[in-house]
Amino acid sequence: MCATHSAAFAAGADEISAAERLIFTTDHLHGIQQQTELDYAFLSTDQPAHSTDVVKVLVVSPDNAKGDAQVSDHSGAVPLPNAGLQCNPVIIYFLERDIAEMEHLTGGQRRYFQQRLRLALAAGPKIETVTSQVGGKPVKARQIVVQPYLGDPNSERFAQYIGKRYTFLIADTVPGEVALIRTDVPGANNDFAHPLQTQTLSFQAALRKLPPPPNAPNAPNVPLKPSDAPRASR
Repeated sequence: MCATHSAAFAAGADEISAAERLIFTTDHLHGIQQQTELDYAFLSTDQPAHSTDVVKVLVVSPDNAKGDAQVSDHSGAVPLPNAGLQCNPVIIYFLERDIAEMEHLTGGQRRYFQQRLRLALAAGPKIETVTSQVGGKPVKARQIVVQPYLGDPNSERFAQYIGKRYTFLIADTVPGEVALIRTDVPGANNDFAHPLQTQTLSFQAALRKLPPPPNAPNAPNVPLKPSDAPRASR
């Protein structure tokens, strides 16, 4: 995903859609202090007991100025091909995970799924202002919704996923700006009220990982004030 987008961005900012700009070239981590950890919950409804994974983004340099934010999940550190992108790397994490799963489930080519999503975002989908509940409080967010496999004859090879929908919620007041990323595979007759599968990545908290003083045990994580670190509700 990243390599494809990096090549497209090199052609010039004027050729990038507003949706691509909001998701991939916005400096989402601007204003985040170094050694701040952003925590996200990843939930998949098709896993046993609707299992939840905690995905962590550690901002190493102030404002992520060096582009060195680190991502980890239950498996440990997750290397990502996000060179040249200013976005919150949790976006790339989610999309890379999704593409790998689509490749595994359908036997399709990774590049195909990358290209379909890129084209859907490049087509200039509508960006809506919505109100989302974050930490039990209403938060203004910008919403982008795409269905990358609609209208593509090649998608007939995996008909179950033709209607798959991707939703991005970007909120300026949420640390790291990514409030929610969600995919839904509709049920029979394009029924999104009863989806076959839903996967969500939702913002949970921001923790300031204060460096310990010399010769002292590691200092505990210090949560930001609730007003600065809302918890997402689904």
